[in-house]
Amino acid sequence: MSKLPIRGNDGRSSGEYEIADSLLVFDKGAQAVKDAVVRYQANHRQGSASTKNKGEVAGSNRKLWAQKGTGRARTGLRQSPIWRGGGVAFGPRPRSFAKDMPKQVARLAFRRALSDKIASGSVTVIGAIDDSTPKTKAFAAQLRTLGGVGPTLIITDKVSANLRLGARNLPLVEVVNASSVNTYQLVRYPVILVTEAGMKALELRLQGGVGEES
Repeated sequence: MSKLPIRGNDGRSSGEYEIADSLLVFDKGAQAVKDAVVRYQANHRQGSASTKNKGEVAGSNRKLWAQKGTGRARTGLRQSPIWRGGGVAFGPRPRSFAKDMPKQVARLAFRRALSDKIASGSVTVIGAIDDSTPKTKAFAAQLRTLGGVGPTLIITDKVSANLRLGARNLPLVEVVNASSVNTYQLVRYPVILVTEAGMKALELRLQGGVGEES
């Protein structure tokens, strides 16, 4: 059994949370984690970069000068890529960078990423977060008490409206549902705080019962 520290709302240690070693994986999946992160970032690219080729640049179809008799090199349209203001040769065009991944590989990547975070001591189990107010100041104070210093990922079974409002102005903090947290988020944050209810939901995902890695 792997043991995770539990902190109460006062920031003090209140025991240990046990997770079965059979749910964790360390002997495979490193490449799957890398592929999942690349896939996530690629799927979030807009792919909207666009340039005009010589057929799309406005201008006359007249030759700039006669083909012969000037002593200069022959030339064609002003829209040619060799001229300033002309079209772009082999420039970027709108495209999709989306990548796909087999579901089994995605699940393996999620299990390996979470297993590594647990083994490195980056995961702390906390009690229920007080979301009675949407104030950022109150949420930040609570976060410091729980040990959330620096970039922090908070995983809970349900993200309430007040919790989302309280955390949205903290640039280094992200709050996410246990059913939708993905491999990229696990890899990105060095500190991960998980509520006990959220940890049970993660265990279901490790068993392959609920949720899908995105």
